[in-house]
Amino acid sequence: MEMTLQLTIDCADPRRLVAFWSEALGYVPEPPPGGHATWRAYWEDMGVPEDELPPGAGDLPESIVDPAGQGPRVWFQHVPESKTIKNRIHLDLKVGGGRDVPLAIRRQRVTATVERLVKAGAGVVRISDAPEMEHYAVQLQDPEGNEFDVV
Repeated sequence: MEMTLQLTIDCADPRRLVAFWSEALGYVPEPPPGGHATWRAYWEDMGVPEDELPPGAGDLPESIVDPAGQGPRVWFQHVPESKTIKNRIHLDLKVGGGRDVPLAIRRQRVTATVERLVKAGAGVVRISDAPEMEHYAVQLQDPEGNEFDVV
């Protein structure tokens, strides 16, 4: 039996996170299936009740996919409540190249990625700089406060 993985992120504004995480991961917004003009049209054809489709839901993509087809689909599920506590799971964007790459180069790669993501709407939470352990990472928050690390 084949299994695929989807990452679902609860949020208040799916379109905002689609834009941010597309930039962060190098993903693309997922087009609606089966020749439908929008995801909303697809959901309506599936029989999703109107009261489960708030205004604007599905008018623009609310999920992103890896254009290479290797990474998991990410769906940004609209929920009414806002984030209130620290994530129990988070993403690590591993851009440094691993411990075989000199720390100075890893730090440059992490810093360049962090600068790009801050311009896209991320906020810096904490910098972990421990040269004695050959470690450098930056904890960020996406535009809705979900924590992730750039390592």
